[in-house]
Amino acid sequence: MDNQKEAYREEAYELLSELESALMALEETPGECDLIGRVFRAMHTIKGSGAMFGFDNIAAFTHEIETVYDLVRGEKITVAKELVDLTLSACDQIKKMVDGEEIDPVLEKRILDDFHSMIPDENKPVDDNPEKARAQDPSAENEPPEPDHESGSPTPIGESEEVTYRVRFRPDRELLASGTNPILLLEELRTLGRCRIKAQTSEIPPLKDFKPEVCYLYWDILLTTNKGIEAIKDVFIFVADESELKIDAIDVAEDDPKRLGEILAERGDASMAEIEGALKAQKRLGEMLAESGVVDKDTVDSALAEQQYVREERQKSQEKVLSSSVRVAADKLDVLVDLVGELVTVQASLSRKAATEDDPELLSISEKVERLTVELRDNTMGIRMMPIGTTFSKFKRLVRDLSNELGKEVLMTTEGGETELDKTVIERLSDPLVHIIRNSIDHGIELPEIREKEGKPSQGTVELSAVHSGANVLIRISDDGKGLDPEAIRAKAVNLGIMSPEEELTEKEIFAKIFAPGFSTAEKVTDVSGRGVGMDVVKQGIDALRGTIEINSEKGRGVTVTLKLPLTLAIIDGLLVEVGETFFILPLNTVEECKELTREDLVRANGRNILNIRDEIVSFVPLRGLFGINGTKPPIEQIVIAELNGERIGFVVDEIIGEHQTVIKNLGKICKEAKGVSGATILADGTVALILDVNSLSETALLEEQSRAVA
Repeated sequence: MDNQKEAYREEAYELLSELESALMALEETPGECDLIGRVFRAMHTIKGSGAMFGFDNIAAFTHEIETVYDLVRGEKITVAKELVDLTLSACDQIKKMVDGEEIDPVLEKRILDDFHSMIPDENKPVDDNPEKARAQDPSAENEPPEPDHESGSPTPIGESEEVTYRVRFRPDRELLASGTNPILLLEELRTLGRCRIKAQTSEIPPLKDFKPEVCYLYWDILLTTNKGIEAIKDVFIFVADESELKIDAIDVAEDDPKRLGEILAERGDASMAEIEGALKAQKRLGEMLAESGVVDKDTVDSALAEQQYVREERQKSQEKVLSSSVRVAADKLDVLVDLVGELVTVQASLSRKAATEDDPELLSISEKVERLTVELRDNTMGIRMMPIGTTFSKFKRLVRDLSNELGKEVLMTTEGGETELDKTVIERLSDPLVHIIRNSIDHGIELPEIREKEGKPSQGTVELSAVHSGANVLIRISDDGKGLDPEAIRAKAVNLGIMSPEEELTEKEIFAKIFAPGFSTAEKVTDVSGRGVGMDVVKQGIDALRGTIEINSEKGRGVTVTLKLPLTLAIIDGLLVEVGETFFILPLNTVEECKELTREDLVRANGRNILNIRDEIVSFVPLRGLFGINGTKPPIEQIVIAELNGERIGFVVDEIIGEHQTVIKNLGKICKEAKGVSGATILADGTVALILDVNSLSETALLEEQSRAVA
């Protein structure tokens, strides 16, 4: 049962995210029927499944909310900002219940009372207790009793015309052992409309073979509802993967109802061949008409062909393909990726061995293993990839709440939500994005009256976009606010002692100062900002993801923050280099070119770590000196030129070995503070190679070069 509850929690988080997204869209287009349906279905599923898996507090809490949105669907209540605000507060309460947090009963009651107050008097029940209701309303004595399982409940307020569905629900035989009660599902199904339920008992064994924990029953249901097929699927959402579920719409309005044989065939209970075999003892209508001379045989065949065609077309239009998916725990995926990483390393060893042996058969086997390993790696990485749109949608709530708090009008737009990233990157990207968006709204977007004075629309815009760029993803956060003030940033940086008054920096270099710890240009501390905590956290988070940040701004026009992130943190393509007897890996996506570094180049540099490459001055980092590697330098060293945030930086090594697919290993707690290194990998011969943190090394090189230039 614990597994079932955990499955409900995971599903509830997704439903709450879907609910918030639908509510944000509904606030912009209040009359959109599809959005109202999305809100209702999400709330209905949270309630129904919560009751089924023992979350009775969630089921009870969402019942009143579901009632309100049922009335919204029936156009008895209109969508207004107050309703959206209240529903979002309810979402927060439900999330706390799902998490098992302690709930404030006063707040819970106030939310429910507010929902109840929105229900028109004519739609409010006299009392939840039918006996008390009859006592208060004598006319209720003549009301019909509650319907039984055949007649079902009265037709609810609907969203479209009624459709009759044939549902066959054959649960897995181990369903009862997992703690799921199928009767509760059938009771939930009854709430959707009029239904007739028939239990099939043919598979129940003799008493001596009967096992009480096995579910031998399956059910055939006829359901007439205006809720749609998705509402039926929602009832079985948590058991669909372990059950046989078939849902077909049937035409009850046709002039010629289906014959028994047709119904049996459609339901799969008997094949047409079996039915035809049973009917061979009697002549068909067509044969009798042809024999009597009423019509000829060709005419009969033509009519039969038409009948078959209509039946097939009707079947095609009614069948709904149920998409299936498998929910896998994240830790299992992590284990799979680790195993694939080990396989990549072993495959590299095999390829190395095959290359040194004069054995064509071994070489052929090695090539096949390499091909399969690459396919397995790519597929495994694909499993971990998720669209970033779900994360984007979460920030609409943040923008809405923050703009209301600050008295600003802000619209958030998104683009590229289908762009995929490794799930680990997406999870760790959330906090940096929160800080950037909060800064955009608090520091960037002006108050409506100020924007109007400056000739801007009163409503500001924050745009969140994502796009693939080679082995990376570019995420841009843009606003149309007042932009950054380079002079104000310079003055603050000088005041904090992180730059000197005489220092000459480009505009981009000045903008980069906002990532310094404790940096803030806010005139006063608020609940949102002003304490100097935020952008330094953003930089730390992006650095940890081996990403880069670039800021572009035009005063009075807005700011664009661009995050460049790797697609995955598990395996990267790298450039393997050697210094002495030590091996290093540079991320290949940052490498622009490689060239020789001669003695003459060093003489021309006059003791500074700079190089003139096609009339451009490029700073470089000698890895031998940086890591204290002993030994004699080769006569001609190699320099790897990398590009970071629009700046070029060189790394001096003894030898460039070539491209290497790198399985990333964490350094562990002992080495987690090591500067300039972000991880390690194991080479084919078992040697450890360190993965360089090019961002950190780039900053070190620039600072050292600036100090040499001043000296």
